[in-house]
Amino acid sequence: QVQLVESGGGLVQAGDSLRLSCSASGRTISSYAMGWFRQAPGKGREFVGGISRSGENTLYADSVKGRFTISRDDAKNTVYVQMNSLKPEDTAVYYCAAVRATTFYSGSVYSRDVSYGYWGQGTQVTVSS
Repeated sequence: QVQLVESGGGLVQAGDSLRLSCSASGRTISSYAMGWFRQAPGKGREFVGGISRSGENTLYADSVKGRFTISRDDAKNTVYVQMNSLKPEDTAVYYCAAVRATTFYSGSVYSRDVSYGYWGQGTQVTVSS
């Protein structure tokens, strides 16, 4: 099994940037597609973006496209999301998730939360106006 731990959240002002990290242990993430989700108070879990096992492909929600960038460093067993031009509506708990992907699907990115089998505990991001 793979264990995921998010870090890097905090309180920032609108327009600021943050980089969240997701550190994995137990297994190397090189065999996993990775995703970021978020959940705001009173709302359901929302897909933010994902990156394929190969790292060649990424996919973003329309709400963050052009502002957020997901990357992975398999040597460090870590996935990142760089969040720029943050808005108050980005306030949420951010979760990292992993899904094992075969070589055949190494280029696939998964946007549905039910696709993911491993989840971190989340990190809070609060953006003040």
